[in-house]
Amino acid sequence: MDERRQVARIEGLLEEIESFPDPDVREKATELVAGLLDLYGEALGRIIERVNGADALCDDELVSQLLILHGLHPVPLETRLHAALDDVRPYLESHGGDVELVGLEDGVARLRLEGSCNGCPSSAVTLELAIEEAIYKRAPDVAGIDAQGAERPPQLLQIQVAGPKWQRLDAIPEGPPLLRNVSGEQLVLLNVAGTHYAYRPTCPSCEGSLGNAVVSGTELECSGCGHRYDVIAAGRCVDVPDMHLDPVPLLGDGADGVRVAVGAPA
Repeated sequence: MDERRQVARIEGLLEEIESFPDPDVREKATELVAGLLDLYGEALGRIIERVNGADALCDDELVSQLLILHGLHPVPLETRLHAALDDVRPYLESHGGDVELVGLEDGVARLRLEGSCNGCPSSAVTLELAIEEAIYKRAPDVAGIDAQGAERPPQLLQIQVAGPKWQRLDAIPEGPPLLRNVSGEQLVLLNVAGTHYAYRPTCPSCEGSLGNAVVSGTELECSGCGHRYDVIAAGRCVDVPDMHLDPVPLLGDGADGVRVAVGAPA
């Protein structure tokens, strides 16, 4: 079962109930849903009381979200936020950056982006997709994210279920860059010293394809114009610092593969 699609479907049905023209039917339907939630919540609470190692159950995303829904999650929100950032940290570090939880105020996670993420044009994409995805899995009950260090002014972001789709791919082999169509979007995929990267395949200098680019160390050299881009520094141009590639958020999925955010904004 696709849990997120099911959650989105349920939310859509609830919106339909709230907009139903007959107030009596709307009230009864809402009362029925609330009663079911209370009943299931009470039963779930009794199960948790009798199960040893309840924390281990929280590793399941669906179970974790049910516990949060009923206020039964045994792990504090701040602890889950730290775990979420630990999940996404390897991706940030692979681009020369990092993220720190500065604090939690009124349910809003205040983050600070560091290293290459600070002031980098890819910071917004990294924040809204990679970090948001990690936080949604661990802490969907967070009220929002306030990030310091992103290129655009800090803002409050609401965690959303909808958005770019995360597409799973097999592990990328080391060697020349791979030009691959992923759900209708062309991407150039690289494996540098065991770390995976995904970029949009257009050279910002000559607008040619990077499908035939040459990898040397951590640099990707365009075969058309010769400009070099630092793969591990969010695609910054070595020759012209103001130029950069467009990175695509990519995360390991823990099963000898990776996931890329198809449909992420450029």
